[in-house]
This record gives sequence, C-alpha cells and structure tokens, in this order.
Amino acid sequence: MTDPNDLTARELAVRVRAGTLKAAEVTRATLDRVARLNPGINAIVQDTGEEAMRDAEALDARIAAGDEGGALAGVPVTVKVIADQKGYATTNGTTLAKDLIATEDSPFLRNMRAQGAIVVGRTNCPAFSYRWFSSNKLHGTTSNPHNPDLTPGGSSGGAGAATAAGLGHIAHGTDIAGSIRYPAYACGVQGLRPTPGRVPAFNHSGPDRAIGPQLMAVAGPLARRVDDLRLGLEGMAGYAPDDPWSAPVPLTGPAVVPRVALMKRPGGIATDPRILADLERAAEVLRKAGWQVEEPTQVPDIREAVELQIDLWLSDAHSDKLAAARLEGDPGAIALLSFYEERARGIDLAKFSELFSRRARLIRAWRAFLVDYPLVLMPVSAALPFAQDEDLNGPEAIARLWEAQVPQIGIPLLGLPALSVCSGVEAGVPSGVQLVAPPWREDLCLEAGEVLERSFGLHPPG
Repeated sequence: MTDPNDLTARELAVRVRAGTLKAAEVTRATLDRVARLNPGINAIVQDTGEEAMRDAEALDARIAAGDEGGALAGVPVTVKVIADQKGYATTNGTTLAKDLIATEDSPFLRNMRAQGAIVVGRTNCPAFSYRWFSSNKLHGTTSNPHNPDLTPGGSSGGAGAATAAGLGHIAHGTDIAGSIRYPAYACGVQGLRPTPGRVPAFNHSGPDRAIGPQLMAVAGPLARRVDDLRLGLEGMAGYAPDDPWSAPVPLTGPAVVPRVALMKRPGGIATDPRILADLERAAEVLRKAGWQVEEPTQVPDIREAVELQIDLWLSDAHSDKLAAARLEGDPGAIALLSFYEERARGIDLAKFSELFSRRARLIRAWRAFLVDYPLVLMPVSAALPFAQDEDLNGPEAIARLWEAQVPQIGIPLLGLPALSVCSGVEAGVPSGVQLVAPPWREDLCLEAGEVLERSFGLHPPG
C-alpha cells in the first residue's frame, strides 16, 4: 500500500472516496506511526485510536454503499485538548479540568467529521494555553521533532509537533496571540489563523469565555502543506448557531490589486538576520509571481495593538486567572500572570471601556491600509524558535520573548487572518515568514503562501 503519509490530504481523500484506499488502512497506518514516534515527542496526549478505527471502518462501509464520503474522507486529523470532543476531557492542559468530559463535539469538529475526517489523537498545550511552550503537570512536556532543545511552540505545540512528525495530515489549533502561527513556525510546518467567525468553536462543557478571548481567539488548521491548510479550513468552516460569532462568509473573494507591503521590523522589532533574509527571499519570489512588493514608510501601529491585546486578554479578571494558575501550581502560567499583575491592577471599568475605542481606531487604520496593500509580508517572530521553557528564566526573559512576538500578538486584536509559512529548517532550527490579509481573505494568504511554499520547498517529517 502507498504510505498515506506521503500523500497530500486532498489526494488521500480522493483515493478513499474512490475506494482505491481504505480509510481503515490509512487510520491503522497513522496510528502505527503515532505508536512509533509519539513517545519521543509527546505531542498526542489523549488516545483516540479505538474510536478512530471504528469511525474509519464505518466510513468505508458508507462509501461501499454509495455514500460520497466527504471532502476529508479518511483524512487523519488531531484535535487540541482545549476543544470539546465527545467522550474526552477538555483539559486545556490542567489537572483542574482532567475530569471535564465533553458530551458533544465543538462545532468545527462536527463539520470536519461530517466531511469524513478521522480523529487520530488529541494534542498537548500549556496549562490554560497561556505560553509559547507546551508543558503541563497533567500531560507532560511536548518536544520539538526537529530539535528537543527548542520549544515546539504554544499554545498549540502538540498540534505543531504532531504535524511535523506526520501524526495526522491536518491538526486543529487555536490562536489568541500566535498559538497556531508560532507552533507552525517553531516546528517547520504551515499554520493558518482564520478571521474571527470563520471557524465555529464553542465548548458546551464550560461557560462562555470573557469578551477579550471571544473577540480574538480563533480555531484553525496546521499542516505540512498549504493546500492541506486550505482543505482543513474548508472542512472546519461554516455557520454554526452555537457560536455567536459564526458568520456564513464565502471562502474566496474578488480579485485585488496584487500589492504587498513588506514590513521587516514591524513595531521596530530587532528582527534576526536569518529571518530578514527569509523575508527578502519571499519578497523576490512574490515579485516574480506578479506581486508588486513595496516597503511603505507610513504603516499602521502594531505596538498599540499588542498593548490592547494584553489588557483585553490577560488583564481582564486577572486575579481570577492568577488564583487558578496558583491552584494548578503551573510555574509557566504563574510566571506570566505575575509579570502582568501590576499592570492589571490599573484596569478599571473606565479603562476597560477605553480599550474598545482605541481598538476600533486601530482596526479602522489597518483596514484602510489593507485596501492599498491587500497582503502584508512580515516576520512571524523577531527571533528564531526559543529554547525549551525559556520563559521560566525570570521577568527579563518574559519581557524579551514578548518583545520578539510583537508580529503575532497584535494581529488577533485587529481581527485579521494570517498565515505562517515555513522557509526552511537549517541545522535543526526552523524559520518562516508571515502573511497577513484583510478580514475574510484567507484565500489571499493561501494563494501567496503556495507560491512561497513552492520556492522554499517542502520539508517532510523526520
């Protein structure tokens, strides 16, 4: 049998729908790969193997009986433990939620299953999904498949590591401050942060989230190939009444003037020389593909977006967050929340209201800029992937890391889609670039991302 791991998700689904490849064979091969490779990286932390085989066999039976099978027929996928999957604990990486068993699927997962996707495992994240590192007391530490000395990223670090190791074609992740884009970057794969409202997500196992996360947190795909991201987005997206932000917006939009704004140092960050070289390579590739690439001198502010994002996400109900982190006893969550404790004390009701007015002005400025430049090319991070648990080295380390992540943190507040594209893995150290587009124009990111992917070259799992 052809190794299903060598096929794109789209090729695999075509063969399963045609009956030339059985979903059960694909699933068994993937689970065997998980058994072989996952112990070394701890990316998948909840076993769904028995259910996966039952679902695959049922899919094969439906296809044999004449069912079309769906766009994701037989495609192995993983789901982050932050999301509801019926019958499994929605832990969000905490012992506090180890017994929080979901009674139904999150709507994005309902959509994926309806298209024939097979869930082969549930992936790790840091406690409460706060960090760019993926370790916790309940599930342990996830390692980067390329280099165990580096973080696999966070908070969807298990998703990034699983994808890089070929433990599933498409991984579900979530992103409120880079939690899809950074693991993709750190693990040498591709990751798409969709527009808020594009992918429906709601956990029936718990209460609604605070207003900041409701506005900024999204679910989206990670994959080794950009077209797999596209297929994953198609499978995840769609209107769902249980997500109040869900919107039935078409996945493609009208033609735009092919102009790209190159921002090498957004917000004045000190971008690493290798990343600067990646950006120059990417700009030249896009020029040859017909895009007009410019470096505008007047660009909208991104640092204020970072400041507002911190206040709307971490400062809101900060004392409750810190109390939960201390009850959990997680050093990473405690360190991060303690770092912003004094800042959070200054957020009263009047200040909180002011944040939304400032947010509106920033969004207006960025949307106007994106009319002239429908695509922005910028770093994912100012730095190459961090050392494992580097944020535990004190307040100075946290400040340095958050400074490097300015290009990631600001985008969620602005409500924009963004794509992390791998530019290569050198001596076990991945790198990449980020593409940002107007709201609902993930298609522009994916189109340009495929152009870059072809030039950078695919990097199969080790």
